[in-house]
Amino acid sequence: MPAPTTVDFHFDVMCPFAYQTSLWMRSARDELGLTVNWRFFSLEEVNRVEGKKHPWERDWSYGWSMMRIGALLRRTDMSLLDDWYARAGQALHAEGRKPHDPDVARELLADIGLDPALVDEAIADPTTHDEVRAEHQRVLDSGGFGVPTLIFPDGQTLFGPVLIDPPTGEAAARLWHGVTAWLEFPHLYELQRPKTEADQHAIVRSFEPYLQARDWVSINRGEVIPFGTQRETGAK
Repeated sequence: MPAPTTVDFHFDVMCPFAYQTSLWMRSARDELGLTVNWRFFSLEEVNRVEGKKHPWERDWSYGWSMMRIGALLRRTDMSLLDDWYARAGQALHAEGRKPHDPDVARELLADIGLDPALVDEAIADPTTHDEVRAEHQRVLDSGGFGVPTLIFPDGQTLFGPVLIDPPTGEAAARLWHGVTAWLEFPHLYELQRPKTEADQHAIVRSFEPYLQARDWVSINRGEVIPFGTQRETGAK
């Protein structure tokens, strides 16, 4: 079956694995002429402790608020959300900065030629909550639990690929074809490479900027771990 040329890529800016995958996704897009629709998923909400506020009940909530900024930008053009995710993700995961700080978020908007006041505009608009919440729920309804999550035009949903050192150019295209080959087998649920101790150290090295900048505890399947995963918690 031919590989699809369109995909919805659900992300949370907070997730270091989703960021690595987004770098591959952009390279595959450029190599193959794909259409990537950037969508949202909240790791704060999926890991919320019972009795704590939902992110939409807080004045500012780390990843959730950054996605609300993205939702406002996307109303004008998907490319603005693309630029916002790329810049905020680079700041957190490559530079060790804190895009989840409102003042830093304003600086990052200025970096990509946008009005820093869009931070306050997005937070003052309650309908940005609705957009993020609806896309978060879409992943849950598909059986998803984290990011990166890919949803294809026929409704099939894949979690991943989870990687570091994302491939570029022709290698990125080959990985795209490998990922989309799964769509031919709708009951193929899981294929996983065990992580050696060397792999764990490589992941930690890759995530050092993120570890310096995060203001929350990372959680993987209910266990607190010393480096970032597809699941994060944290809010102001």
